[in-house]
Amino acid sequence: MRLYLVQHGEAMEKSENSDRPLTASGRAGVAAVGGLLRKAGVTIPRIEHSSKTRAKETAQLLAEAVGALEVRERKDLAPNDPVDIVCKSLKNVDSDLMLVGHLPFMSKLASLLVTGDEYADVLSFQTGCVACLERDVDATWRVAWMVAPELARAEYS
Repeated sequence: MRLYLVQHGEAMEKSENSDRPLTASGRAGVAAVGGLLRKAGVTIPRIEHSSKTRAKETAQLLAEAVGALEVRERKDLAPNDPVDIVCKSLKNVDSDLMLVGHLPFMSKLASLLVTGDEYADVLSFQTGCVACLERDVDATWRVAWMVAPELARAEYS
């Protein structure tokens, strides 16, 4: 199984728009990452995102690129939610899944899955990036790859 962890794209400041939707640059960066995933043949059947506008917009853009059949909101992906609930729920998931959320949640989840310590800080997320983790048959997780918008944009330059 592959788990794709995504930090939402660049969002507007709260002073500009209290809902904090993606900026034009944020949309372009996520679209570039989505294009790279599509070009690489990545398909993901289900995407789950936090309730925040910026995560929902990021999920929708990536869903178009990877052919997701299901995109839905998930209640436990907010920035400061405990990661152990999501971690435990992944034990019952057999198909590839993408989670779109925020920091510090995504960083803590990746660290907990890979090392068993949510504070290990194993990945350096940035807005719009996707990290792919793979679960082995013995239920251990490892980082397969990570791509950021700046790399994806370079692919199309």
